[in-house]
Parts: sequence; structure tokens; C-alpha cells
Amino acid sequence: MELRVLKYFLTISREGSITAAANSLHLTQPTLTRQIQELEKELGHKLFIRGKYKISLTPEGMILRKRAEEIVEMVEKTEAEFSSISDIIGGDIYIGCGETDSMKYIAEVMKALQIEYPEIKFHIYSGNAEDVTEKLDRGLLDFGVLIQPIDLSKYDNIELHSKDLWGVIMRKDSPLAQKESITFEDLKNVPLLASRQMSKKYSAESGFLDWFGDEFDNLNIVATYNLVFNAAIMVKSGMGYAVTLDKLVSTSEDSELCFRPLSPKLESGLDIVWKKYQVFSPAAKLFLDRLKASFVGK
Repeated sequence: MELRVLKYFLTISREGSITAAANSLHLTQPTLTRQIQELEKELGHKLFIRGKYKISLTPEGMILRKRAEEIVEMVEKTEAEFSSISDIIGGDIYIGCGETDSMKYIAEVMKALQIEYPEIKFHIYSGNAEDVTEKLDRGLLDFGVLIQPIDLSKYDNIELHSKDLWGVIMRKDSPLAQKESITFEDLKNVPLLASRQMSKKYSAESGFLDWFGDEFDNLNIVATYNLVFNAAIMVKSGMGYAVTLDKLVSTSEDSELCFRPLSPKLESGLDIVWKKYQVFSPAAKLFLDRLKASFVGK
């Protein structure tokens, strides 16, 4: 299986047409068709369903598309790392992040490093803990910035001393907006939008199971989310109240929304993680050294 052919396959998947893909790749249509037929023969599965005007992926084709994207991304990342090895430190650093206001402290380290080494470029991927750790495990990210709790068995880490505060975002015209803080009794019978950390799988580790007690399973959770941007839109539409971290959604005077902390207080810490025995590029190693200087022992 050649990388070149995988790129051909991905182009066809994107374009939805052999003709359009051939034009994009500057190949003849018969040449491209032959390459894909040989790939299907090699794998022993059909990859495309050929319709009258458009082709689509078979289930096997969908599996290959995911794997091919990862392979191509990994190769390009490796090539970039080797091309950055020179007397001038530069290159790409890939960071996956959960949603947290504490990211501002890491951004300060990034900014200072980039001023000193302008050839260093940062690439940020936003997602929940599962999204980020999956990419870390596949070698597609150098670092992850994750909200606790985190299974650290496969990772080295730096723990930040800052804590993020849990609370509820709601419309300013909601009945609960008149309160200074939100208790369990306030949330018992209202529609809730639950974050990933609040799900049953993580609730005990993140403190939600203790906070809600035996009534956790009786909550009226009408929707779940992993990134708060869409949750805020649902709150604005009147769907319910979103349990989230503070300072992730605009609650300015012009906003329709407000934030109220949970009472009793519930907080989460933050870790910067990377794979154990990770071999870093010079740029990523320098960034790690700066992170340690900024956060370890402070």
C-alpha cells in the first residue's frame, strides 16, 4: 500500500468523483481508476459505490479513509520534524486542548517562545479528553492540555496550580439567574445540558457523583455536549441550563447569558500531558523545557 495511492484515494473521497479527482491530481481518469482498482484488489474489498453521477464510500472505504487520513498526517508531521532539524530551531508543535480558561497561562509560554524563535509554529486542536488522548496515542499530537480527572498511566505530566470553577450558564431571564449560586435542589427538576465530564462514566472521578449524591440518575438531562460553544447556543434557544466551567462563554452585559457557580463549590485541576518515552523534535523539547520552567515547583 503506497502513500501516493492513499492520497489518491482521499482525493476521490473528497471530490466524490473520479473525474474531478483526476483533474485535481493532474492524472488521466483511466490511470486513477486503475490505481484504485489495484488498491481494492490489494485490500480484498470494494472501497467505492459507483453511482450514475457520484461515487460514495463503502463501509470498508470509510474505515480506510480514517486510517489513510491518520497515515498521511503522521507522514507529513514526521517530514516536518526532520526538516526542522537545523541550527535554527523551528518547526511545528501540535497541542490538543480541552476547554479551559487556564489555557491562557500556557499561551503565555507559547507567545514568549515564539518571540524568541519565530520559526516555531503552534497548531492547536480542541476536543474533549477522549479526542485529545486518542490523537496523543497515535502520535498526531505532541502535548495534551486536559481537565482532570485524567488517567495518567500512559503519560508524563505537569499539573497546573490553577483550578477551574464549575457552574451553570443560563439565560439572564431564567428564574435561576436571580440567585448568586446554584444548589442541587435548584437543578433537580430543570432541563440540563451535561458536559462530558458530567457523564455517568466520569461523574465519580470528577466529583459530580458526590455533588449530586443519590439523585444523579434522576437528573433531567435533555442533551449532552463535549465543547461548550454549541451548548451555549442551545441555552440561548431556551433548551435548558448547561453545566460547564466558568469563563468559557461570554456573559458580558451585552450577552443573553449569565454564569452562576455551583454551591457547594466544585473545581477541576488541569494537566499538561505527553506520552511516556516520547521522542520530541527540537522545537517540542524546547517548549517542554519552558513549560517545566514556568510551572514545575512554582
